[in-house]
Amino acid sequence: MDWSKWIRQLHRWLSIIFTTTVIANFIAMALGEPPAWVVYSPFLPLFLLLFSGLYMFVLPHAARWRGEPARERAGPA
Repeated sequence: MDWSKWIRQLHRWLSIIFTTTVIANFIAMALGEPPAWVVYSPFLPLFLLLFSGLYMFVLPHAARWRGEPARERAGPA
């Protein structure tokens, strides 16, 4: 199993979920005082995005530290 592809796909879906929760948060605030769970709902996907983004950021550097050659991208990710 290729973990980097799995994490990249997870990161994409988390970004969609995060964007949706932020939009829902703005809509709820426009309608009045939203409940606390609506206000804090974007934080979980945001923290997961942080960790998956940091993983993808460090991945090429870690390959270089291990002495692996850089991989060429072949086709869409």
